[in-house]
Amino acid sequence: MTARVEFFFDLSSPWTCLAFHNLPGVLERTGARATWRPILVGGVFNAVNPAVYAAREQADNRRMQHGWKVLKDWAQLASVPMNFPSQWHPAKSVNAMRFAAAIEEDQAALERFARGAFASYFGREDNLDDPDVLEAVANAEGLDGAAIRAAAATDAVKARLRANTEEVVARGGYGSPTIFVDGTDMYFGNDQLPLVEAALKR
Repeated sequence: MTARVEFFFDLSSPWTCLAFHNLPGVLERTGARATWRPILVGGVFNAVNPAVYAAREQADNRRMQHGWKVLKDWAQLASVPMNFPSQWHPAKSVNAMRFAAAIEEDQAALERFARGAFASYFGREDNLDDPDVLEAVANAEGLDGAAIRAAAATDAVKARLRANTEEVVARGGYGSPTIFVDGTDMYFGNDQLPLVEAALKR
């Protein structure tokens, strides 16, 4: 059965962490399947959404300040640890997303790695860009961290991550998570998951 949901994601995004944890409930209730697609959200911002960087520079940005409060509310609702922002924010995620891209073809492994990486960064406040941390996360999930680390450094994996990022931009995406239902019906963020569920039930 072809997956009806595509989930383009970057591990450095707290809203993506929440959506990642909440999407399985949507899939269970609708009988749909998802395909996990690693991207580099910085590449997306550079291409189509540079305003994100400007907003971060505004210390008195009320919308952003309130957003931290809402983020914690969503996390409490989903029972997801959310120690954010941490000392690593804004996190570099190139190494993490190359690890993810290296195992994209093994979707079950990718899902396990992503779950562990989210817990590492948003729960334990580890450095998401540290290859040693990422290798340990993979090992803890029963994967071969050293092999994934080696693969993540190859040109083929780097090209794959770049292609995924360019694809989501070309399809209209502007951040993480970008979620597609049936190829063309696009949604963004954790708070739009009820709309994703409604689309899947139509």
